[in-house]
Amino acid sequence: MRRQAALIVITAVLAALTACSGSSNSKATVQTSTTPSSTASAAAAGPCVAAGASPTSQHFSSEPPMTIEKANYTATIVTNCGTIVAVLDGAKAPHTVNSFAFLAGKGYFDNTPCHRLTTAGIFVLQCGDPTGSGTGGPGYTIPDENLAGATYAAGTLAMANTGQPHTGGSQFFLCYNDTQLPPQYTPFGHITQGLDVLKAIAALGEDDSNGPGDGHPKHPVIIQKFTVTKGA
Repeated sequence: MRRQAALIVITAVLAALTACSGSSNSKATVQTSTTPSSTASAAAAGPCVAAGASPTSQHFSSEPPMTIEKANYTATIVTNCGTIVAVLDGAKAPHTVNSFAFLAGKGYFDNTPCHRLTTAGIFVLQCGDPTGSGTGGPGYTIPDENLAGATYAAGTLAMANTGQPHTGGSQFFLCYNDTQLPPQYTPFGHITQGLDVLKAIAALGEDDSNGPGDGHPKHPVIIQKFTVTKGA
């Protein structure tokens, strides 16, 4: 979502998931109200604990060469609110999974905030922007994949984009409930463990900074470690 807007309320919804995408100079539809460092140091509540580290700024000039096999991979996303494990489909979304494996290997996602939560119309948590602004990305974009008949059931991982084809970068969203969206956002994985963690994050609510039911998570959500390994 460049602000890869993967969310808002159905018109706004589309705008939201659009806003976040890959290129670091994309124009955002909404700005976050906190920097990654202030977000990370803020007091957390509920199932979340405070997390103080800041992300490392990284920029890449082009999509990484293909190194994965067309097989399943496992993403382990350790957050300050709990751990989420997902299977990534390297056969149906090879460019996307390859990019995530590359970025994870560089520590790109480590100590980064999840900058958007939507609770009306669409039901997603959006992450993957080290700047926390909704406009950040790795410096390259990747092609859309796996869109034929795409649906966004609870537990889906999918790419955010700018609203234009082939504009995904590093921002992604996780569906905590079934979400109705057009097949425009590459679905590349599904949660196998930790959907309860995601639902608990959603239950803490958002701050409505982007409009009713759309904003930053009320309690900071930080990806502390993101790893990708071969096998499901």
